[in-house]
Amino acid sequence: MKLEEKQFSSKDFHETFDRPRYVKPTKLIHKNVEQAGQHDQFSTERKHPVFFVDLPTKNVSMTIGGLLNDQITNRHRHTYETVLYVIEGEGWTEIEGEKVEWQAGDAVYIPSWAWHRHGNRSRKKEAKYIACENAPQLQNLGVALREEEGRDL
Repeated sequence: MKLEEKQFSSKDFHETFDRPRYVKPTKLIHKNVEQAGQHDQFSTERKHPVFFVDLPTKNVSMTIGGLLNDQITNRHRHTYETVLYVIEGEGWTEIEGEKVEWQAGDAVYIPSWAWHRHGNRSRKKEAKYIACENAPQLQNLGVALREEEGRDL
């Protein structure tokens, strides 16, 4: 069994490494993320385009998200933290009732389990952002949860 595939249990505690080891990942680059296509199911559920960066990370994820003209997403919350970096456009994110205005070049922090939604200010231009989350880490621990208003509640 490859080192990266091993699942440890309490009986394996003695196998804790004495120092870090490099494990060659399955791939190091995902070229042309947006040209690879949006994630259809995720985009449909969220009602806005989302492109997954497909790299073998175990602790953080990255997606490219977009908000269509004048679009507002559903309110949702999740147990993982999110940092959005706005690439294009301007809009707002409402976090637990507090509205934060943003534009290209800004970064927005969304704490874990905070109700939030995003809105595009423009009726003519789409907004685009990069989202970085610690979802894989929590998924690997079995504690990643997501609730969406209108779907789960």
